[in-house]
Amino acid sequence: MSDPSASYHVSSAVIVTMPHMQERVVAQLAEMSNVEVYAHEAGKIVVVIEGTSTGMLGESLSRIAVLEGVVAANMVFEHVETQGEISHDRRTDPA
Repeated sequence: MSDPSASYHVSSAVIVTMPHMQERVVAQLAEMSNVEVYAHEAGKIVVVIEGTSTGMLGESLSRIAVLEGVVAANMVFEHVETQGEISHDRRTDPA
């Protein structure tokens, strides 16, 4: 991000699948750009979605929601930082 006002968005989401379709959905998620599978168990999948806007995150979540085997796809958290915030968020102590 070279533009000081550019923003970076990170979101977590929980995807609920039909249990017998979980592995197939995990494989499809692994192929999606800007989506990382963090954990999965018992028909639930936790993902992290990254992008340059809330719209980009929503678009990814919408694509996930229509995958075969997905029952629900819900955004849990979104964090936004701008380039200026990122560059001033460095520790200077020797910890």
